[in-house]
Order: sequence, then C-alpha cells, then structure tokens
Amino acid sequence: MQMERLQAVVLSSIDYGERDRIVSLFTLEHGRLKGFARGARNSRKRFGPALESFARIDVQLSHKDGLSSLQSADVISLYTGIRGDLGTIAHGLYACELVEFLTPEGHPLPRLFRLLIAYLEHLDGKHGDTPSRRMFEINLLNILGYRPSLEECSRCGSQFTRQGAFIQQGGELLCRFCTATGRTIALTTLQRLKACLSTGHFDQIDFDIEAQLQGGALLDAALCSHSSRKFKCLDFLQQTCGD
Repeated sequence: MQMERLQAVVLSSIDYGERDRIVSLFTLEHGRLKGFARGARNSRKRFGPALESFARIDVQLSHKDGLSSLQSADVISLYTGIRGDLGTIAHGLYACELVEFLTPEGHPLPRLFRLLIAYLEHLDGKHGDTPSRRMFEINLLNILGYRPSLEECSRCGSQFTRQGAFIQQGGELLCRFCTATGRTIALTTLQRLKACLSTGHFDQIDFDIEAQLQGGALLDAALCSHSSRKFKCLDFLQQTCGD
C-alpha cells in the first residue's frame, strides 16, 4: 500500500478505544475520507494537536477505500483566532459539518477545499457572523451543484421580477404565476446571493436584516434537503449566536 502526503482539514474526530482515534478529513487530493490514527491519543510526536476539529494539516497516510491508515500529521494552522471565541468556534464547526455531511467520499473537490480554507482564514481573523456564513453556504451549494436557481422560476423558467419569488420545500424557487404560497424572497435578496458567487472575499456583500432572514430561509431549506442527517452543529450555532 503506497504512502501519500496530503493537504487536509480535520472535519471531525472520535476516540476509539483507549489509544486510537478515527478522523474525518477533507483533503485537496481525494476529497473527504476517513482515517484510523493508531495511538493518536498518546502520541504527541506523530500527531500532537493536529487532529483537532478544523485544524489545517499535512497528513501522511496509506490511502484506501473505507478507512485509511494515518501515520503522522503536521500542523499548518490550528486557527487559534477561531478557538478564542465560542460563537466563532460554532461557525467553524458548522462549516466543517456541512462539508462532512454533503460531500461524497473519495471525490476530489478542489474548489470546495479552497472555499473552506478561505472561510476558516476569514473566521480566524474576525468573529463569525451571519452574512459570511450565508456566503459560505451559497458557494458550497453552487460548487456541489445543489444551488437553487436565483434568476428564474424552476417550474416555468420565467425571469424573476421585482415581485421576487416564493420559497418552496427543499429550497426550490417559484414565480408568482406558478404559486401563491411559500415565504417571499425579494429580488434584491436574490441579487445579493448571486453576487456572493462572483466575489472571492467575505464581507464584500452587504446583507440587511431582511435579506439575512430571507436568504437564510432559502439556504437552510436547500441545505437540509440534501442531507440525510440533522446538522448537529446547527443547534450549537443557534444557541451561541442566535443565527
């Protein structure tokens, strides 16, 4: 079995027995994978703090389907700026959970890897907030091919007008001619979400309170529709930040 050295973000980890740990990684080269770190709970030399959630690491492993074997890991960044604030920790954990729950195993997604790194770096320098979270979510959905149509009705294909659209179950958007039910989302909110796809920087798009509420309703519905599991870190995020 060939040994590889990969760039990775630790999505989550759980203790196994008294000495070992099972780690979920999002790697640049292979996408999401799980690894078994033998002796990780006792070995400061081979792993140290490298297997903490949302740490960015270089990891050496024997890659295989199912459960790879982790040999060692070196820290690139622990994002200590995130770890100093409970609300920002919640944003970081939530972002990692989205990636873990929504990505296929063993499928490289370099654009999403770069997005996750950019978001963690943003959180490392600033406290987490709702607009940056929503920008991360819409870009994640876009990369995975799950993004709702922000320009036209998904049923009849007509362009959205100043009247906006109606949010349906699963995050589908319909025009006022195809439905009269569902939560309304304004055209300006749709335009803000679309603008999030064309900027490479967080904090560039201004979301007022109404846009945050409308955009959040759409994105929450879209994200939940593509996951078979409940986002556990979302409860933590809502409790700490009220998002």
